[in-house]
Amino acid sequence: MLDNLTRRLGGIFAGLRRKGRLTEDDVSTMLREVRVALLEADVNYKIAKEFVDSVRLKAVGEEVFGSLSADQTILKIVRDELVQLLGSEDRPFNWSPSPPTVVLMCGLQGSGKTTTCAKLARWLQKNAKKTLLVACDVQRPAAILQLQVLGEQVGAPVFTLEGKDPVQIAKASIEHAKHHFLDVVIVDTAGRTTIDEDMMRQLEGIRKAVNPSETLLVVDATTGQEAVNVAHAFNEKAPLTGAIFTKMDGDTRGGAVLSVRAATGVPVRFLGEGEQTEALTEFRAGRVAERIIGMGDVMGIIERAEEAMDVGAAEGLQAKMKTGRMDFNDMLDQFKMIRKMGPLKNVMKMVPGLTAALPEEALDQLDDGRMDTVEAIVLSMTKAERTNPDILNGSRRRRIAAGSGTTPQDVNQLVDQLSAMRKQMKQFSKMEKRFGKRRRR
Repeated sequence: MLDNLTRRLGGIFAGLRRKGRLTEDDVSTMLREVRVALLEADVNYKIAKEFVDSVRLKAVGEEVFGSLSADQTILKIVRDELVQLLGSEDRPFNWSPSPPTVVLMCGLQGSGKTTTCAKLARWLQKNAKKTLLVACDVQRPAAILQLQVLGEQVGAPVFTLEGKDPVQIAKASIEHAKHHFLDVVIVDTAGRTTIDEDMMRQLEGIRKAVNPSETLLVVDATTGQEAVNVAHAFNEKAPLTGAIFTKMDGDTRGGAVLSVRAATGVPVRFLGEGEQTEALTEFRAGRVAERIIGMGDVMGIIERAEEAMDVGAAEGLQAKMKTGRMDFNDMLDQFKMIRKMGPLKNVMKMVPGLTAALPEEALDQLDDGRMDTVEAIVLSMTKAERTNPDILNGSRRRRIAAGSGTTPQDVNQLVDQLSAMRKQMKQFSKMEKRFGKRRRR
Protein backbone atom coordinates (compact mmCIF):
# COMPACT_ATOMS: atom_id res chain seq x y z
CA MET A 1 0.00 0.00 0.00
CA LEU A 2 1.36 3.41 -1.04
CA ASP A 3 4.79 1.77 -1.49
CA ASN A 4 6.05 4.29 -4.07
CA LEU A 5 5.13 7.22 -1.79
CA THR A 6 6.87 5.52 1.14
CA ARG A 7 10.04 5.05 -0.92
CA ARG A 8 9.99 8.67 -2.15
CA LEU A 9 9.48 10.11 1.33
CA GLY A 10 12.09 7.73 2.75
CA GLY A 11 14.67 9.06 0.28
CA ILE A 12 13.72 12.68 1.04
CA PHE A 13 14.10 12.25 4.82
CA ALA A 14 17.36 10.31 4.38
CA GLY A 15 18.71 13.35 2.49
CA LEU A 16 17.76 15.61 5.41
CA ARG A 17 19.57 13.37 7.92
CA ARG A 18 22.79 13.57 5.93
CA LYS A 19 22.75 17.36 6.11
CA GLY A 20 22.87 17.63 9.91
CA ARG A 21 21.82 21.24 10.59
CA LEU A 22 19.06 22.52 8.31
CA THR A 23 18.58 25.88 6.65
CA GLU A 24 15.29 27.36 5.51
CA ASP A 25 16.31 26.56 1.92
CA ASP A 26 16.83 22.89 2.87
CA VAL A 27 13.30 22.66 4.27
CA SER A 28 11.79 24.49 1.26
CA THR A 29 13.54 22.07 -1.13
CA MET A 30 12.38 19.10 0.94
CA LEU A 31 8.77 20.33 0.93
CA ARG A 32 8.81 20.82 -2.84
CA GLU A 33 9.90 17.19 -3.20
CA VAL A 34 7.21 16.05 -0.74
CA ARG A 35 4.59 17.89 -2.79
CA VAL A 36 5.77 16.22 -6.01
CA ALA A 37 5.74 12.81 -4.24
CA LEU A 38 2.14 13.38 -3.11
CA LEU A 39 1.03 14.41 -6.61
CA GLU A 40 2.74 11.35 -8.11
CA ALA A 41 0.83 9.23 -5.59
CA ASP A 42 -2.39 10.69 -7.08
CA VAL A 43 -3.22 12.92 -4.10
CA ASN A 44 -5.59 15.78 -4.99
CA TYR A 45 -3.60 18.89 -6.09
CA LYS A 46 -5.33 21.27 -3.66
CA ILE A 47 -4.92 18.86 -0.73
CA ALA A 48 -1.20 18.34 -1.52
CA LYS A 49 -0.65 22.11 -1.56
CA GLU A 50 -2.51 22.66 1.73
CA PHE A 51 -0.58 19.78 3.33
CA VAL A 52 2.83 21.21 2.36
CA ASP A 53 1.82 24.75 3.46
CA SER A 54 0.74 23.42 6.85
CA VAL A 55 4.03 21.51 7.34
CA ARG A 56 6.03 24.62 6.37
CA LEU A 57 4.09 26.80 8.84
CA LYS A 58 4.65 24.35 11.71
CA ALA A 59 8.33 23.87 10.81
CA VAL A 60 8.86 27.65 11.16
CA GLY A 61 6.97 27.62 14.46
CA GLU A 62 9.14 24.79 15.82
CA GLU A 63 12.34 26.70 14.91
CA VAL A 64 13.95 23.65 13.32
CA PHE A 65 16.50 25.66 11.35
CA GLY A 66 19.99 25.21 12.76
CA SER A 67 18.87 22.44 15.13
CA LEU A 68 20.79 19.15 15.33
CA SER A 69 17.51 17.18 15.57
CA ALA A 70 15.78 19.12 12.78
CA ASP A 71 15.22 16.05 10.59
CA GLN A 72 13.46 14.25 13.47
CA THR A 73 11.29 17.30 14.15
CA ILE A 74 10.32 17.56 10.47
CA LEU A 75 9.52 13.84 10.41
CA LYS A 76 7.23 14.24 13.43
CA ILE A 77 5.48 17.26 11.87
CA VAL A 78 4.89 15.35 8.61
CA ARG A 79 3.61 12.36 10.55
CA ASP A 80 1.18 14.50 12.59
CA GLU A 81 -0.06 16.30 9.47
CA LEU A 82 -0.65 12.97 7.72
CA VAL A 83 -2.69 11.79 10.71
CA GLN A 84 -4.71 15.02 10.53
CA LEU A 85 -5.24 14.52 6.80
CA LEU A 86 -6.33 10.90 7.21
CA GLY A 87 -8.59 11.66 10.17
CA SER A 88 -7.05 12.25 13.57
CA GLU A 89 -9.73 10.27 15.43
CA ASP A 90 -10.31 6.59 14.69
CA ARG A 91 -14.06 6.02 14.34
CA PRO A 92 -15.49 3.11 16.35
CA PHE A 93 -18.18 0.96 14.75
CA ASN A 94 -21.69 2.42 15.20
CA TRP A 95 -23.72 -0.20 17.04
CA SER A 96 -27.50 0.14 17.20
CA PRO A 97 -28.88 0.38 20.77
CA SER A 98 -31.44 -2.28 19.81
CA PRO A 99 -30.25 -5.16 17.56
CA PRO A 100 -29.86 -5.73 14.75
CA THR A 101 -27.28 -3.14 13.69
CA VAL A 102 -27.84 -2.49 9.97
CA VAL A 103 -24.88 -1.88 7.65
CA LEU A 104 -25.74 -0.58 4.17
CA MET A 105 -23.02 -1.27 1.59
CA CYS A 106 -22.90 0.77 -1.62
CA GLY A 107 -20.50 1.47 -4.47
CA LEU A 108 -19.87 1.18 -8.19
CA GLN A 109 -19.86 -2.16 -10.00
CA GLY A 110 -16.44 -3.80 -9.97
CA SER A 111 -15.30 -2.14 -6.73
CA GLY A 112 -15.36 -5.47 -4.86
CA LYS A 113 -18.51 -4.66 -2.88
CA THR A 114 -19.95 -8.17 -2.60
CA THR A 115 -16.60 -9.66 -1.54
CA THR A 116 -16.18 -6.83 0.97
CA CYS A 117 -19.58 -7.70 2.49
CA ALA A 118 -18.23 -11.18 3.27
CA LYS A 119 -14.95 -9.74 4.60
CA LEU A 120 -16.88 -7.40 6.90
CA ALA A 121 -19.04 -10.31 8.10
CA ARG A 122 -15.88 -12.23 9.00
CA TRP A 123 -14.46 -9.17 10.85
CA LEU A 124 -17.73 -8.81 12.80
CA GLN A 125 -17.76 -12.50 13.70
CA LYS A 126 -14.26 -12.11 15.14
CA ASN A 127 -15.90 -9.52 17.39
CA ALA A 128 -18.49 -12.13 18.47
CA LYS A 129 -21.35 -10.70 16.35
CA LYS A 130 -23.82 -13.01 14.62
CA THR A 131 -24.19 -11.63 11.12
CA LEU A 132 -26.73 -11.88 8.30
CA LEU A 133 -25.81 -11.09 4.68
CA VAL A 134 -28.67 -9.71 2.55
CA ALA A 135 -28.68 -10.08 -1.25
CA CYS A 136 -30.28 -6.90 -2.61
CA ASP A 137 -28.28 -6.84 -5.84
CA VAL A 138 -30.91 -8.36 -8.13
CA GLN A 139 -29.58 -6.66 -11.29
CA ARG A 140 -26.15 -8.27 -11.70
CA PRO A 141 -26.23 -11.88 -12.93
CA ALA A 142 -24.89 -14.36 -10.35
CA ALA A 143 -24.53 -11.65 -7.63
CA ILE A 144 -26.82 -13.60 -5.29
CA LEU A 145 -24.96 -16.86 -5.93
CA GLN A 146 -21.62 -15.11 -5.34
CA LEU A 147 -22.86 -13.79 -1.96
CA GLN A 148 -24.17 -17.26 -1.02
CA VAL A 149 -20.80 -18.87 -1.81
CA LEU A 150 -18.94 -16.20 0.17
CA GLY A 151 -21.43 -16.48 3.04
CA GLU A 152 -20.76 -20.21 3.25
CA GLN A 153 -17.00 -19.52 3.35
CA VAL A 154 -17.28 -17.14 6.33
CA GLY A 155 -20.12 -19.00 8.07
CA ALA A 156 -22.73 -16.25 7.68
CA PRO A 157 -26.31 -16.99 6.48
CA VAL A 158 -27.54 -15.19 3.33
CA PHE A 159 -31.08 -13.80 3.10
CA THR A 160 -32.83 -13.39 -0.26
CA LEU A 161 -36.39 -13.39 -1.66
CA GLU A 162 -36.86 -14.53 -5.25
CA GLY A 163 -38.96 -12.22 -7.44
CA LYS A 164 -39.02 -9.34 -4.92
CA ASP A 165 -37.59 -5.86 -5.36
CA PRO A 166 -34.54 -4.80 -3.29
CA VAL A 167 -36.53 -2.58 -0.90
CA GLN A 168 -38.89 -5.45 0.02
CA ILE A 169 -35.94 -7.83 0.48
CA ALA A 170 -34.16 -5.34 2.76
CA LYS A 171 -37.31 -4.78 4.88
CA ALA A 172 -37.97 -8.49 5.26
CA SER A 173 -34.34 -9.17 6.23
CA ILE A 174 -34.66 -6.99 9.33
CA GLU A 175 -37.63 -9.01 10.61
CA HIS A 176 -35.77 -12.24 9.80
CA ALA A 177 -32.73 -11.04 11.80
CA LYS A 178 -34.88 -10.07 14.80
CA HIS A 179 -36.67 -13.43 14.72
CA HIS A 180 -33.35 -15.31 14.69
CA PHE A 181 -31.65 -13.03 17.28
CA LEU A 182 -28.89 -11.90 14.91
CA ASP A 183 -26.67 -8.96 15.84
CA VAL A 184 -25.79 -7.39 12.48
CA VAL A 185 -27.42 -7.18 9.04
CA ILE A 186 -25.15 -6.37 6.07
CA VAL A 187 -27.13 -5.23 3.01
CA ASP A 188 -25.39 -5.75 -0.35
CA THR A 189 -26.89 -3.26 -2.84
CA ALA A 190 -26.61 -3.12 -6.63
CA GLY A 191 -23.69 -1.34 -8.28
CA ARG A 192 -23.43 0.31 -11.69
CA THR A 193 -20.55 1.09 -14.02
CA THR A 194 -21.48 4.78 -13.66
CA ILE A 195 -23.50 6.82 -11.17
CA ASP A 196 -27.12 7.05 -12.42
CA GLU A 197 -30.38 8.31 -10.96
CA ASP A 198 -32.14 4.91 -10.97
CA MET A 199 -29.40 3.38 -8.82
CA MET A 200 -29.44 6.33 -6.44
CA ARG A 201 -33.24 6.22 -6.06
CA GLN A 202 -33.09 2.50 -5.30
CA LEU A 203 -30.32 3.06 -2.75
CA GLU A 204 -32.29 5.88 -1.14
CA GLY A 205 -35.38 3.64 -0.91
CA ILE A 206 -33.40 0.85 0.82
CA ARG A 207 -31.82 3.36 3.21
CA LYS A 208 -35.24 4.71 4.27
CA ALA A 209 -36.59 1.17 4.67
CA VAL A 210 -33.80 -0.15 6.95
CA ASN A 211 -32.49 3.03 8.68
CA PRO A 212 -28.83 1.86 8.77
CA SER A 213 -26.41 2.60 11.61
CA GLU A 214 -23.55 2.44 9.11
CA THR A 215 -23.60 3.39 5.41
CA LEU A 216 -20.27 2.35 3.93
CA LEU A 217 -19.01 3.20 0.45
CA VAL A 218 -16.79 0.55 -1.15
CA VAL A 219 -14.17 2.22 -3.37
CA ASP A 220 -11.67 0.65 -5.75
CA ALA A 221 -8.31 2.22 -4.79
CA THR A 222 -7.08 1.97 -8.39
CA THR A 223 -9.67 4.54 -9.58
CA GLY A 224 -7.47 7.38 -8.25
CA GLN A 225 -9.01 10.83 -8.01
CA GLU A 226 -12.32 9.58 -9.42
CA ALA A 227 -12.85 8.10 -5.94
CA VAL A 228 -13.38 11.64 -4.61
CA ASN A 229 -16.17 12.30 -7.16
CA VAL A 230 -17.80 8.93 -6.39
CA ALA A 231 -17.74 9.67 -2.63
CA HIS A 232 -19.29 13.12 -3.22
CA ALA A 233 -22.11 11.66 -5.35
CA PHE A 234 -23.04 8.87 -2.93
CA ASN A 235 -22.74 11.13 0.13
CA GLU A 236 -25.35 13.51 -1.30
CA LYS A 237 -28.00 10.78 -1.74
CA ALA A 238 -27.16 8.47 1.18
CA PRO A 239 -25.13 10.21 3.92
CA LEU A 240 -22.02 8.04 4.36
CA THR A 241 -20.49 7.06 7.68
CA GLY A 242 -17.31 5.77 6.09
CA ALA A 243 -15.41 4.37 3.11
CA ILE A 244 -13.74 1.01 2.53
CA PHE A 245 -10.86 0.99 0.05
CA THR A 246 -10.34 -2.28 -1.82
CA LYS A 247 -7.43 -3.62 -3.94
CA MET A 248 -4.84 -1.83 -1.77
CA ASP A 249 -2.49 -4.75 -2.43
CA GLY A 250 -2.57 -4.13 -6.18
CA ASP A 251 -0.56 -1.84 -8.44
CA THR A 252 -2.00 1.37 -7.03
CA ARG A 253 -0.58 4.74 -6.08
CA GLY A 254 -3.20 4.92 -3.33
CA GLY A 255 -3.38 8.71 -3.11
CA ALA A 256 -7.18 8.59 -3.10
CA VAL A 257 -6.99 7.25 0.48
CA LEU A 258 -5.27 10.51 1.46
CA SER A 259 -7.73 12.63 -0.53
CA VAL A 260 -11.22 11.27 0.18
CA ARG A 261 -11.55 12.29 3.80
CA ALA A 262 -10.03 15.76 3.27
CA ALA A 263 -12.13 16.42 0.15
CA THR A 264 -15.47 14.95 1.30
CA GLY A 265 -15.31 14.60 5.09
CA VAL A 266 -16.06 10.87 4.72
CA PRO A 267 -13.64 8.92 6.97
CA VAL A 268 -11.82 5.79 5.75
CA ARG A 269 -12.94 2.89 7.98
CA PHE A 270 -11.39 -0.27 6.49
CA LEU A 271 -8.74 -1.33 3.96
CA GLY A 272 -8.93 -4.44 1.78
CA GLU A 273 -5.47 -5.85 1.01
CA GLY A 274 -6.16 -9.14 -0.74
CA GLU A 275 -8.80 -11.50 -2.15
CA GLN A 276 -9.07 -13.69 0.97
CA THR A 277 -12.09 -13.12 3.21
CA GLU A 278 -9.79 -12.33 6.16
CA ALA A 279 -7.95 -9.61 4.18
CA LEU A 280 -9.77 -6.65 5.74
CA THR A 281 -8.06 -4.39 8.29
CA GLU A 282 -9.56 -1.65 10.41
CA PHE A 283 -8.22 1.73 9.35
CA ARG A 284 -6.04 3.45 11.97
CA ALA A 285 -4.86 6.89 10.85
CA GLY A 286 -1.75 6.94 13.07
CA ARG A 287 -0.56 3.53 11.91
CA VAL A 288 -1.15 4.27 8.22
CA ALA A 289 0.70 7.61 8.55
CA GLU A 290 3.67 5.86 10.17
CA ARG A 291 3.76 3.22 7.43
CA ILE A 292 3.73 5.93 4.76
CA ILE A 293 6.80 7.65 6.21
CA GLY A 294 8.64 4.33 6.67
CA MET A 295 8.11 3.83 10.43
CA GLY A 296 6.27 0.54 9.87
CA ASP A 297 3.41 -0.85 11.95
CA VAL A 298 4.86 -2.90 14.78
CA MET A 299 1.56 -2.97 16.70
CA GLY A 300 -0.16 -4.33 13.58
CA ILE A 301 2.37 -7.17 13.37
CA ILE A 302 1.85 -7.99 17.07
CA GLU A 303 -1.95 -8.03 16.68
CA ARG A 304 -1.76 -10.33 13.66
CA ALA A 305 0.62 -12.66 15.51
CA GLU A 306 -1.67 -12.78 18.55
CA GLU A 307 -4.65 -13.68 16.33
CA ALA A 308 -2.68 -16.38 14.50
CA MET A 309 -0.94 -17.93 17.49
CA ASP A 310 -2.23 -20.80 19.57
CA VAL A 311 -0.75 -20.10 23.03
CA GLY A 312 -0.34 -23.78 23.99
CA ALA A 313 1.28 -24.70 20.66
CA ALA A 314 3.57 -21.65 20.83
CA GLU A 315 4.76 -22.55 24.34
CA GLY A 316 5.44 -26.15 23.29
CA LEU A 317 7.37 -24.96 20.23
CA GLN A 318 9.39 -22.54 22.37
CA ALA A 319 10.35 -25.34 24.77
CA LYS A 320 11.49 -27.54 21.87
CA MET A 321 13.48 -24.72 20.28
CA LYS A 322 15.31 -24.01 23.56
CA THR A 323 16.54 -27.59 23.75
CA GLY A 324 17.34 -27.82 20.03
CA ARG A 325 14.86 -30.68 19.50
CA MET A 326 12.87 -28.94 16.77
CA ASP A 327 11.75 -31.25 13.93
CA PHE A 328 9.89 -30.93 10.61
CA ASN A 329 6.48 -31.20 12.32
CA ASP A 330 7.37 -28.05 14.28
CA MET A 331 8.41 -26.34 11.05
CA LEU A 332 4.96 -27.08 9.57
CA ASP A 333 3.29 -25.63 12.69
CA GLN A 334 5.37 -22.46 12.32
CA PHE A 335 4.28 -22.07 8.69
CA LYS A 336 0.61 -22.46 9.65
CA MET A 337 0.97 -19.59 12.15
CA ILE A 338 2.73 -17.39 9.59
CA ARG A 339 0.05 -18.05 6.94
CA LYS A 340 -2.70 -17.01 9.37
CA MET A 341 -1.05 -13.58 9.61
CA GLY A 342 -1.79 -12.98 5.92
CA PRO A 343 0.33 -12.81 2.75
CA LEU A 344 4.04 -12.70 3.66
CA LYS A 345 4.66 -9.61 1.51
CA ASN A 346 1.96 -7.60 3.34
CA VAL A 347 3.34 -8.58 6.75
CA MET A 348 6.93 -7.69 5.78
CA LYS A 349 5.81 -4.24 4.60
CA MET A 350 4.78 -3.51 8.20
CA VAL A 351 8.40 -3.88 9.38
CA PRO A 352 9.87 -0.39 10.05
CA GLY A 353 12.06 0.89 7.23
CA LEU A 354 11.81 -2.23 5.09
CA THR A 355 9.70 -0.76 2.25
CA ALA A 356 12.03 2.22 1.87
CA ALA A 357 15.20 0.11 2.21
CA LEU A 358 14.39 -2.74 -0.20
CA PRO A 359 13.83 -2.30 -3.94
CA GLU A 360 10.30 -2.98 -5.17
CA GLU A 361 11.42 -6.16 -6.98
CA ALA A 362 12.77 -7.64 -3.73
CA LEU A 363 9.45 -7.07 -1.94
CA ASP A 364 7.53 -8.58 -4.86
CA GLN A 365 9.64 -11.75 -4.48
CA LEU A 366 8.47 -12.10 -0.87
CA ASP A 367 5.62 -14.41 -1.81
CA ASP A 368 4.46 -17.62 -0.20
CA GLY A 369 5.99 -19.78 -2.97
CA ARG A 370 9.00 -20.85 -0.92
CA MET A 371 6.74 -21.94 1.95
CA ASP A 372 4.66 -23.98 -0.51
CA THR A 373 7.82 -25.76 -1.69
CA VAL A 374 8.98 -26.52 1.86
CA GLU A 375 5.53 -27.80 2.83
CA ALA A 376 5.48 -30.10 -0.22
CA ILE A 377 8.87 -31.55 0.79
CA VAL A 378 7.88 -32.10 4.44
CA LEU A 379 4.50 -33.62 3.54
CA SER A 380 6.30 -36.12 1.27
CA MET A 381 8.17 -37.49 4.30
CA THR A 382 6.95 -40.35 6.51
CA LYS A 383 5.98 -39.61 10.13
CA ALA A 384 9.24 -41.16 11.30
CA GLU A 385 11.29 -38.97 8.91
CA ARG A 386 9.57 -35.78 10.06
CA THR A 387 10.15 -36.60 13.71
CA ASN A 388 13.73 -37.83 13.29
CA PRO A 389 15.50 -36.06 10.36
CA ASP A 390 18.75 -37.90 11.18
CA ILE A 391 17.47 -41.02 9.38
CA LEU A 392 17.23 -39.18 6.04
CA ASN A 393 19.83 -41.01 3.95
CA GLY A 394 20.41 -40.56 0.21
CA SER A 395 17.70 -42.94 -1.04
CA ARG A 396 15.07 -41.44 1.28
CA ARG A 397 15.96 -37.92 0.09
CA ARG A 398 15.62 -38.97 -3.57
CA ARG A 399 12.19 -40.49 -2.85
CA ILE A 400 11.04 -37.31 -1.04
CA ALA A 401 12.26 -35.14 -3.93
CA ALA A 402 10.32 -37.26 -6.45
CA GLY A 403 7.19 -37.15 -4.28
CA SER A 404 7.29 -33.36 -3.82
CA GLY A 405 8.22 -32.42 -7.39
CA THR A 406 11.55 -30.96 -6.26
CA THR A 407 15.21 -31.98 -6.55
CA PRO A 408 17.41 -33.87 -4.04
CA GLN A 409 19.40 -30.62 -3.71
CA ASP A 410 16.23 -28.85 -2.47
CA VAL A 411 15.69 -31.58 0.12
CA ASN A 412 19.36 -31.42 1.19
CA GLN A 413 19.12 -27.64 1.59
CA LEU A 414 16.02 -27.94 3.81
CA VAL A 415 17.61 -30.61 6.01
CA ASP A 416 20.74 -28.45 6.36
CA GLN A 417 18.58 -25.45 7.35
CA LEU A 418 16.83 -27.44 10.08
CA SER A 419 20.20 -28.73 11.33
CA ALA A 420 21.61 -25.19 11.47
CA MET A 421 18.50 -23.98 13.36
CA ARG A 422 18.89 -26.77 15.91
CA LYS A 423 22.55 -25.92 16.51
CA GLN A 424 21.75 -22.20 16.94
CA MET A 425 18.96 -22.97 19.41
CA LYS A 426 21.28 -25.19 21.47
CA GLN A 427 23.89 -22.41 21.56
CA PHE A 428 21.30 -19.83 22.67
CA SER A 429 20.07 -22.23 25.35
CA LYS A 430 23.63 -22.65 26.70
CA MET A 431 24.18 -18.88 26.69
CA GLU A 432 20.93 -18.34 28.62
CA LYS A 433 22.03 -20.86 31.27
CA ARG A 434 25.43 -19.15 31.65
CA PHE A 435 23.89 -15.70 31.98
CA GLY A 436 21.37 -17.09 34.45
CA LYS A 437 24.18 -18.48 36.65
CA ARG A 438 26.07 -15.16 36.54
CA ARG A 439 22.95 -13.23 37.57
CA ARG A 440 22.38 -15.57 40.53
CA ARG A 441 25.99 -14.96 41.71
